[in-house]
Amino acid sequence: MSVSSVPATTTATGTSSSSNAAKQLSSNFDTFLSLLTTQLKNQDPTSPMDSNQFTQQLVQFSQVEQQIDTNTNLKALIAQGQTNAGTTATAYLGRNVSVTNGMASLANGAANWTYSLPATAATSVLTIMNDSGKVVYAGLGETGQGNHTLAWDGKDNNGNTLPDGAYTLTVTAKDASGAAITPSVASAGTVTQIDMTSGTPQLVIGNMEVGIADIAAVGS
Repeated sequence: MSVSSVPATTTATGTSSSSNAAKQLSSNFDTFLSLLTTQLKNQDPTSPMDSNQFTQQLVQFSQVEQQIDTNTNLKALIAQGQTNAGTTATAYLGRNVSVTNGMASLANGAANWTYSLPATAATSVLTIMNDSGKVVYAGLGETGQGNHTLAWDGKDNNGNTLPDGAYTLTVTAKDASGAAITPSVASAGTVTQIDMTSGTPQLVIGNMEVGIADIAAVGS
């Protein structure tokens, strides 16, 4: 993991590709002009060449050149955007944040969530999945309206201790009529690193990574 750095290989590769394309285009254009000049010198004066053909070819060369320039500029803008995003993300370093995508970091046998029920539920089921999407724990949750906490000891339903990592809590609740209730789930942690290896800033919190869009609140 790297802190607030855009992978140099991505930008370098893009720049190299554009440079090679420009060199190839220049070489082809020089060859075209050489052939055109030779044809003009040796054309039959009584039957001159049709200018429409090489005019169209010149236009095509111009369009390709414009496309290469456009691609180069786009890559430069993307690289600049990634750098700006990384710079913005550094503001989260060392800050306590609230994560709202259901994920929490299990470390040393402890992971904590809060979940809120907008109304009183008849049933509430808590499901915890690992980073592969496999259910590792399921149990009954609180049914009262309002905020609740879940302190998980990192053990599955068989009592096996699971490895540290990122886990996701899903809360499924229904009211007395059987209608679904949509709860909100959150966890909290301190941002220790910014991972830019994917090109998009990911905040490292314990043993998990989350996007900035998943942050609901930032503390001191």
